[in-house]
Amino acid sequence: MKISIILPIYNEAQNISQLYTELKEVLGGLDKSYEIICVNDGSCDNSFNILKELAAQDTALKIINFRNNFGQTAALSAGIKMASGEIIIPMDADLQNDPHDIAKFVAKLNEGYSVVSGWRKDRKDKLISRRIPSKIANWLIGTITKVRIHDYGCTMKAYNKEVIQGVVLYGEMHRFIPAYASWQGGKVTEIVVNHRPRVHGQTNYGISRTFKVILDLLVVKFLSKYMNRPMHFFGGIGFISLFVGTLSGITSIFLKIFHMKDFVATPLPVFSALFIIVGVQLVVMGIIAEMIMRVYYESQDKKPYIIKDEINF
Repeated sequence: MKISIILPIYNEAQNISQLYTELKEVLGGLDKSYEIICVNDGSCDNSFNILKELAAQDTALKIINFRNNFGQTAALSAGIKMASGEIIIPMDADLQNDPHDIAKFVAKLNEGYSVVSGWRKDRKDKLISRRIPSKIANWLIGTITKVRIHDYGCTMKAYNKEVIQGVVLYGEMHRFIPAYASWQGGKVTEIVVNHRPRVHGQTNYGISRTFKVILDLLVVKFLSKYMNRPMHFFGGIGFISLFVGTLSGITSIFLKIFHMKDFVATPLPVFSALFIIVGVQLVVMGIIAEMIMRVYYESQDKKPYIIKDEINF
């Protein structure tokens, strides 16, 4: 069974050599074939040159070099696509993830799990800018996805390759892979990992990342629940808006007939027109989304279902 380690790298020149040494030591003791895929995400320091020097001496070290900085999710997506291992383990390249935890991930996958997520229980990061926003984001993600794990933000996870084949990642969506796997029938668990303080360099991510994660979470929830039936989402909200608009209109007419309020003396006619217009637009948007959804599936010969087993075919 081959292991693929995925390392997204952005300005980590001071950490690469030490991380490579630790990985070689750990992976060499697992008695499994392996590859280390380093994705240089447009680093502007000496990271790429260091990687080239190491790769010249070790064919197990593979490099993907981006033309520009496209972000951690893009780097992970490229690494996963190029990986040849049955087990895929992404890690941060800042030395905060401990390579010695790799054996624990592999052992847990061998128990029959599809995804094993790392939990930085004793996290060595700043409280205000990193840990508190992370706790809020983890609670939101768990509440909306119904997949309860403690640390969605931990890059170090282990996947069976079949679970993430065909999963296309955008934005900050790499952290939602456990939710994707669970929705498709995969078994998800987590283990406590050793989280080390950053020694060299500085973090490339701040508190603003939390807001991006929340926006991506809304997209993920929509795609998971309404991808095959967008009319139910847009049409449902549209009918609520139409109902409110109609009710406002009827109320304003009632008040006018019984000389209780003139149209100009109440905002109800304006509300009625506004809600009816919005409702019609949402229903029409649902119809357009349904057409786009059918084009998406039929043009690529995709199916709106996933088959787990086939017998006697």
